[in-house]
Amino acid sequence: MSNVFKARAASTANGRLRAGRGKAAVTFAAHLKVDHVSRSYDTAFALNDVSLEVEPSKVLCLLGPSGCGKTTLLRVIAGVEAPSSGAIFLDDQEVAGPNRFVPPEKRGVGLMFQDFALFPHLTILDNVAFGLHSLSKQEAREEARAALKRVGLARYEGDYPHILSGGQQQRVALARAIAPRPGVILMDEPFSGLDAQLRESMREETLAIIRESRATCIVVTHDPEEAMRMGDVIALMREGRVVQIGSAPELYRSPKDIFTARTFSELNELEVCVQGGQARTPLGTFGAENFADGTSVIVCVRQGGIRLLKPEQGTPGRVLDTRFLGDVGLLEIAVSEIETPILVRVRDADMPRRGDEVGVGVDEGAVLIFAAGED
Repeated sequence: MSNVFKARAASTANGRLRAGRGKAAVTFAAHLKVDHVSRSYDTAFALNDVSLEVEPSKVLCLLGPSGCGKTTLLRVIAGVEAPSSGAIFLDDQEVAGPNRFVPPEKRGVGLMFQDFALFPHLTILDNVAFGLHSLSKQEAREEARAALKRVGLARYEGDYPHILSGGQQQRVALARAIAPRPGVILMDEPFSGLDAQLRESMREETLAIIRESRATCIVVTHDPEEAMRMGDVIALMREGRVVQIGSAPELYRSPKDIFTARTFSELNELEVCVQGGQARTPLGTFGAENFADGTSVIVCVRQGGIRLLKPEQGTPGRVLDTRFLGDVGLLEIAVSEIETPILVRVRDADMPRRGDEVGVGVDEGAVLIFAAGED
């Protein structure tokens, strides 16, 4: 056994958690750099000049709609596909590009797929030990047992995947990904096949294990809330490009375009022309100093940023419909000079009745303005 694996095995043996769970062994997190990477198929680009960096031990979420290039980028980073141009670097060493191509098994990258990809003919222990080729069989099984203990499934090591629930299979896939102590862990929508309650608990458990292992991690998701809850950094993708990259508060509060704003917020959108540096709408007048007079803009008002006032205050409106959504209610309110009803989210306790006359006010901080036609 190499000195590195001896040290790691000792660390695993000495660090056990309560409730029969071990502590995820610490890995050597890698710095990942994607440098102007493109991936084309015939004349179509799945990735188009993508650049980003992930600092060691950080979690980056690749977010975007289906077909935007998230999974393709993950496959290029993993080495399952080669870039058409550009390069991938791990700790400043080129692993894919014009000068070098390192195969997936030599990159120190752990993979966790959407369908878990467990081998039905192998036991749980053998599934987890499958990628530990550099170790002897006994050493590989010891490492696999430590990983299974960390995810709370040590008692199932001799069983087969078909007896496990979806959440348990997800944990086995996670154990297999962390067992080799990869410098980077790549996860392709790992929670999408789970029901809502299980998805939330598994997401928190997985994130805790990733934090313990200190591996650099990239998670592919189409769910903005999941990206905000998991990611230290979010890279929002569209049509093979990175639209905006930053922390969750940065993307939510300062979206660069209306696509980003729509991704992170439920919006009411009003198209008007700027006059005198202002955008005048039926909901109020808002500063638009960055736009020339006569420019057509879309004033976006977050649904949660609209306040209900007394009928004689604010902009007059009438409640057309109410929908109970648990802790909040969704209202449809008719406002004069706006063709379609505006949507408003309020606390359940503050919900008016259908047919009520109300006043409508807007919090200035809930307003975003973009040039019309840029989406």
